Amino acid sequence: MILCIDVGNTNIKYAVFDGDILKASFRVSSRHSRTADEYGATLLNLLASKDIKTQDIKGIIMSSVIPSLNYTISHMCEYFFGISPMAVGAGIKTGLNVKADNPKEVGADIIANCVGAFQKYGDGKPMIVIDFGTATTFDVLTGSGELIGVVIAPGMKSSLESLVSNTAQLPMIELQAPKTAIPKNTKTAMQAGIIFGFAGLVENIVKKIKEQLGVEEISVTATGGMGEIIAKEVSCITRIDRLLTLQGLKHLYEINNENR
Repeated sequence: MILCIDVGNTNIKYAVFDGDILKASFRVSSRHSRTADEYGATLLNLLASKDIKTQDIKGIIMSSVIPSLNYTISHMCEYFFGISPMAVGAGIKTGLNVKADNPKEVGADIIANCVGAFQKYGDGKPMIVIDFGTATTFDVLTGSGELIGVVIAPGMKSSLESLVSNTAQLPMIELQAPKTAIPKNTKTAMQAGIIFGFAGLVENIVKKIKEQLGVEEISVTATGGMGEIIAKEVSCITRIDRLLTLQGLKHLYEINNENR
């Protein structure tokens, strides 16, 4: 079995694959104050709940956008599983042609998302991958697997948190689509602003990308926690794949394992 770890700004996502079969997936909060022992104890309990033992794990791959947590998670893998994780970064084989001014600037989560989308949904035509995470990222892929650009916008939850923390009377609310675009109370007003505002952001950015590529239709895959909410408000999202990043990591492990 292969353990895939995606260290994000808000959460750490784990998935265990047995070949192409997803055996388990978990999500825990990313906390800088936690030790390797704390992360390990939590993960072992989660694995035990799915009847997965440490000795069942034969390989580990990790992507991370929090450099300060890399040592902690790597040490956790080495101590509890006896395995040094493969890290997504410079030198790893991806199968992508990254057309960036500085390819090293491209986040490991973006690489994993693009690899997962191209592997699962590539059909020789351009595609967009939108990750609704702490930031909202739009990754643009050609039909031949070239990552030709990335758009980075604020995340929905981080936008809400910024709004609440910088105002005196606005409360923290649940992010869900309201029934009206003309609200009459504070909660619904905030929901309309965030949900409908981000729906408009998504539609306009996808429209601009299509115009620049010179295409009328394009495949759009959404992942991340808020993807399902926005997909109901727009017509441009083709599919939702919440495990895209982790499946991309699994594929990266497979294509690099022979070279380790």
